[in-house]
Amino acid sequence: MPAVPARTGYWPVQLARAVPALIVGLVITFSADHSSTFGLLVFGAFAIVSGAVLAWGSLRLDGRTPRILTLVQAVVAVASGIAAVVLNSTGAGALFLLLITFAAVTGLLELYLGLRSRGRLALSRDWVTVGVLTALLALAVLLVPADYAVPWAVDDKGVTASGTLTAQIIVVGVFGAYAILLGVYLVIGGLSTRWAAREDAATPTPATGQ
Repeated sequence: MPAVPARTGYWPVQLARAVPALIVGLVITFSADHSSTFGLLVFGAFAIVSGAVLAWGSLRLDGRTPRILTLVQAVVAVASGIAAVVLNSTGAGALFLLLITFAAVTGLLELYLGLRSRGRLALSRDWVTVGVLTALLALAVLLVPADYAVPWAVDDKGVTASGTLTAQIIVVGVFGAYAILLGVYLVIGGLSTRWAAREDAATPTPATGQ
């Protein structure tokens, strides 16, 4: 059975999801502050905006199940984002817990949606890829020891710079890398969906004889 696309206008949703991911990824990359407070704020902004986009996107999907699962992802994302903003001064524990919860729940939901829709919806491959990537974020954060702290020092021409590499610095960096990968993939997926829709529209429908 050939894959049936969601609505041909779904590509803007993919591109809209890419925007907060790329912005947050770049902000983290070029920021010297990788504290838990900073991480919770940028994650909160990302999750709230992403959840709003998913809620809008759910209305552009055909089928009751894809709409419901996407809407559940949206609710989890917005709730996680609000919690992150409210708890931004509570420390690394809140950052770890919220990131793991958000990534595990939304990632597995998107993965399930993609696998369930395989062969029936053209978006299934993108859902599977994003779901796996997001679930891997949860696993990566889970594997970072909460008490990890390694002092470092670099001597350059008599000037010594030093600090401590902590778990929260690693986790914020991992989240930034995830956001960039997600954003790039969604841009590629959105443009591919748009081009495919244009090609389908340009393909003449063969005449049928009576």
